[in-house]
Amino acid sequence: MGCLFSRRRKPAQGGQLPPPQQAGAGQDAATGEQKAPQYSWDLRAKIDPKDYTFSGLKNETVGRLPGKVAGQQFVIQDCENCQIYIFDHSATITIDDCVNCQIFLGPIKGSVFFRDCKDCKCVVACQQFRTRDCRKLEVFLCCATQPIIESSTGMKFGCFQYYYPELALQFKDAGLSIFNNTWSNIHDFTPVSGENNWGLLPETAAVQDYVPLPSSEELKAVRVSTDATKSIIPITRGRRQKNSDESCLTVFFAGDYTTANARKLIDEMTSKGFQLVQTKEVLMKAEDAHRVFQQSALEFIPLLEKGPVVALEFNGDGAVEQCRSTVNEVFSGTKVFVSESKASASQDVDNFYNFADMQMGM
Repeated sequence: MGCLFSRRRKPAQGGQLPPPQQAGAGQDAATGEQKAPQYSWDLRAKIDPKDYTFSGLKNETVGRLPGKVAGQQFVIQDCENCQIYIFDHSATITIDDCVNCQIFLGPIKGSVFFRDCKDCKCVVACQQFRTRDCRKLEVFLCCATQPIIESSTGMKFGCFQYYYPELALQFKDAGLSIFNNTWSNIHDFTPVSGENNWGLLPETAAVQDYVPLPSSEELKAVRVSTDATKSIIPITRGRRQKNSDESCLTVFFAGDYTTANARKLIDEMTSKGFQLVQTKEVLMKAEDAHRVFQQSALEFIPLLEKGPVVALEFNGDGAVEQCRSTVNEVFSGTKVFVSESKASASQDVDNFYNFADMQMGM
């Protein structure tokens, strides 16, 4: 099918082309002079690329406040010793030739691409993450798909942890789920035999030690918290070695309080010393339920039509018993899948996340 703009416009009766849509044509009431016609494309807001670019900056603190990017593309290039904060959602962001910068990037609907950057510390949320020809980047990451590094060395990754009041809505505007975060599942596109081009930041790494709170008066107005317990993104262990051989799978079904319920259970379990390994939000079909929930499938299949499920894996000795107890006490009126025993839980986790990875093309 051809491009919309390449189609010819139909002649009106009599073989004449109809006039383009216009507004405001005619005489000026005050002067009687003929006004120039205004076409519909003239009425669109003009985008100035300079408003969506940071280029050639040195030793500066710069940023964009919530609402100032509003889903546009953004470019950051040739910056050195800068603190850069994009407190809004965007379409895509490219970062080229930046050195020794500290960068916060709010939710990105598409991709973020770092090229020829070195010695930078970043907090990033995106659909796709990629680096090429980079050296020594330390990144607190939320990424919906598998992050890719190429021709890059000395890369370190941690789980995204950040909060400000507008951030949850920005994730929604960017089409990102707070539960889909593959921050530690890195694919090295150009591995070198005997070398490891990437690793994980220490578990104790605190985001403010890498990307500090903004110091400029304008950006201080954004009420940022780097307290890990307030993070919009649940903080997960990811690919780090588990502390216990016992995990438990819990699945919440779509409803008005799904996100709140999932976060409540995370708070309850982590406060008791259990660790959140991974989370996922994904649509399921009846055949998927049979594969994942086995004998319990028929009980949950009617709930799948309401929307995506949110799954949580908790780890620690006694995780299954504690999870079942907490769900019964706190969510007694809500249907929730919880692994029945330590013996079945490991298979539950594998069944669900193998299915979810296939669904998300990973």
